[in-house]
Amino acid sequence: GAFSKFVITPQYTSTAMVYILSKETTLTSLADLQIGSQLTKDYKIIVTSRPVLSEVISKLKLDLTYEQLVSKISIDNPSDTRILSITAKDPDPVLAKELADAVAKTSSNYIGDIMEEGVVPEEKTSPSNGRNALLGAALGIVLICGLTVVEELLNDTVQSEEDVEKYLGLTVLASVPLREGEQEEDKDQQTMNRSRVHRHV
Repeated sequence: GAFSKFVITPQYTSTAMVYILSKETTLTSLADLQIGSQLTKDYKIIVTSRPVLSEVISKLKLDLTYEQLVSKISIDNPSDTRILSITAKDPDPVLAKELADAVAKTSSNYIGDIMEEGVVPEEKTSPSNGRNALLGAALGIVLICGLTVVEELLNDTVQSEEDVEKYLGLTVLASVPLREGEQEEDKDQQTMNRSRVHRHV
């Protein structure tokens, strides 16, 4: 959670929508609707084409390459519609809105009219501090459990009367409880001492 909050750069997204209608068609026939639907997939490619995004870079005077701008833009087409949603992502919410609008307006010169402009986002899209904190906690629990299991499996020290009988083949006649404040290693030493006394007897 701390890594998400203080290290990862917040990202904001803004979405503009474009209604697909070729300049030669009208909404007077079913054929026109079908043509618009068929063109939608083609226009998804046109929106992120080099001529469109290069013009956006020039208009906004961005210090970005074409490839960098492409990585900030995503295109979606809701099923059974002729609408393209153009989403821009950037650490600056205002720039995210400007990118979405500029790409929509520029691409509309190629494919149709703008239906809805983007809005300046008020909340960041990523990272999710809460989700990352939960993931970190889950990974920490798994790691601690794994280390505990490994430690128990690799621990071959004598810790109880059962261990004395198992590893040394001796029977424990009596045990002296630890006094308050004694360390665990004192218990191990006392157990070994008792086993040696029993063996000598």
